[in-house]
Amino acid sequence: MDKKGLLIFLHEFVYKVKSTGFIILTFIVPVIALIGIGIFNLAKMAFEEPEGVVKTIGFVDKVGDFDGHTAMGATKFVPYPSREEADQALVGGEIAEYFVIPEDFITTGSLQRYTLEKEASTPPFITNMVWRFLSVNLLDENTPPETIALILTPLNIEVTWVTDEGEVALEAANPVNIIIPGIFALLLSLSLMFGVTSLINGLGEEKESRLIEVLLSSVSIPQLLVSKVLALGLAGLLQVVLWLVSAPLLLNLASSSLGDLLRGIEIPANFILLGVAYFVLGYLLFAVLSIGVGAISSNATEGNALAMIYTMTGFIPLWFLGFLIPFPNSPIWVVLTLFPTTAPIQTMIRLGIGEVPLWQIIASITILVMSVVIGLILAIKVFRTYMLMYGKRPGLSEIFRQIRAS
Repeated sequence: MDKKGLLIFLHEFVYKVKSTGFIILTFIVPVIALIGIGIFNLAKMAFEEPEGVVKTIGFVDKVGDFDGHTAMGATKFVPYPSREEADQALVGGEIAEYFVIPEDFITTGSLQRYTLEKEASTPPFITNMVWRFLSVNLLDENTPPETIALILTPLNIEVTWVTDEGEVALEAANPVNIIIPGIFALLLSLSLMFGVTSLINGLGEEKESRLIEVLLSSVSIPQLLVSKVLALGLAGLLQVVLWLVSAPLLLNLASSSLGDLLRGIEIPANFILLGVAYFVLGYLLFAVLSIGVGAISSNATEGNALAMIYTMTGFIPLWFLGFLIPFPNSPIWVVLTLFPTTAPIQTMIRLGIGEVPLWQIIASITILVMSVVIGLILAIKVFRTYMLMYGKRPGLSEIFRQIRAS
C-alpha cells in the first residue's frame, strides 16, 4: 500500500470509528451487561424463596389427605377447616396467603389461591413450594424419605455414545455455556449490519457528490477498494478487542449476583482465537459484498435495500437457535457453518453448544478466505464498470455479462 492508499485507509478507518453507530454498538455492551445483571436479579427474586424469611401459607383441605409434611424449608403451611377462618387469618396478618384444595383436585389438578397482593400470576417460588407440599402429601405415609427426595429432584440422564470401538460416556452439555457465544454472535451480526450500512452510505455519498471521480483520478480502483476493505476490517478487529478486554471486568462485576451461574460456564479454549478470526473475516466478506452493491446502486438508500438480501442471511443462525439446542447434530448446521455469510455467527453459536469438528472449522475458514478474495476480484470488476455510471441500476444478467467480458 503506497502513501495515497494509506491516506485513504486512515480516512476510512477514522470515519468508521467516529460514526455514531460504531461508538454506540462498541460501548453499549457494558450497559447491556448491567441491564442483564439487573434482570437476572429480578428473576432470581421471583424464582427463589427469599432467604431468612419464614413465609406462612394457609390451606383449606377439602380432600382430607393433606394433613402432614407442613414444613417446606422456610415455608410453613397452616391448615384451616374453612375459608372463613382462613380469610380471617389472612386479613389479620397471621398468614401471607392461602389456597383451597377442592374435592376434585385429584382429577382436575387445580386449586384456588387467595392473597392480599394484586398479582397477575403466582410467583414461581410459591408455585414450587406448593407443588412440593402437595407432592409429598400425596405419597403414601410409608414411602421412604429417599424416594420422596428422588421424586422431588429433577431427572438426571447420563448419555453414553455407542461406537464400533466401544462405549464412550459423554459429559452433559451445560445450557448456560451458550450465553457468551450467543451474545458474541448477536453482537457480531449487529456489527456486520452496521458496517454494511456505513460502507454503503459512504460510497453513496461519494458517488452522489462526484467525489469518487476525484479519488479515482489519484488512485487506482484496487488501491481504493483494498484500502476501504482493510479499514473496515481493522475497525471490526478494534471492536472485538475492546469487547474481549472488557469481558473479564464485566464477569468480575457480575460474579456477586451471578456467581453460581458463571461458575457453570465453560468457554471453549479456542473461542477467543476463532472469535477474532471469524469476526475479521465476516467484516471483510460483508465489506466486499457492500462494495459491489454500492457500485451498482444509484444512491445509498437503494444500496441499503439491496444489502438486506445478504445481511439478513447472517441472522439465520439466530433465528433457528431454538432448533439448534435440541437437535445439535442436524446436517443443516454443517451447511450454515460452511456457507460464507452464515459461517461466522453459526460457528460461534455451535461452540457454545458443543464441539465443532476440526475439519468443519478449517473448511469454513478456507471458504471464507476464498470468498473474500474472489469477492474482492469481482467487486473490483463491478466497481470499474458501474461506479461512474449514474441512472438506472443494471440487472443481474447485465452484471454477469460485463464480468465475463472483463
